[in-house]
Amino acid sequence: MILVKTDAGQQVFKDRSVRLTPRQRSAFILFDGKRSVSDVLQAGMGIARADIDQMVELGLLGRVGSSADAANAGTVAVPPSGPISTQTVDDPGQSQSTMSGLSVDPAERSNQQRYKDAYPIATQLTGSLGLRGFRLNLSVEGSSAYEDLLALAPKIRAAVGADKAAPFDRALGI
Repeated sequence: MILVKTDAGQQVFKDRSVRLTPRQRSAFILFDGKRSVSDVLQAGMGIARADIDQMVELGLLGRVGSSADAANAGTVAVPPSGPISTQTVDDPGQSQSTMSGLSVDPAERSNQQRYKDAYPIATQLTGSLGLRGFRLNLSVEGSSAYEDLLALAPKIRAAVGADKAAPFDRALGI
């Protein structure tokens, strides 16, 4: 089977809104529509078939032809064990609670849910800063809890401006 990067996959790879392992990122690059899955598995990247299947399920990779077109619909699903929630690539500031049509009171969300909602927004904001925000982006990617992102919020707000940071603040509940 030959897989190719989807438009959604290329966007996610660029803005890091879905956390991929270094091995997954390396293997993702190899899927060019010419190499088969077995070629990528044998390339010595240390990637497992389950990792590739996960990227297909997330809509990051699709089969050459119709499956890739269906995967380009713009929605990337993240499994429950992942660090972030289901999210539309076209509007990364939209949280899971608003996407699902539920109006969840921000005060009722757990810190874990706030982290899941805020993390992709923070990575996109800091990733858009380029080299100027490199260290801040590394700090965001190194965060593992709501409290970590909350501590980084003033730095992110100062770097991108209050207007651009508003969705991030809403996701954090501040």
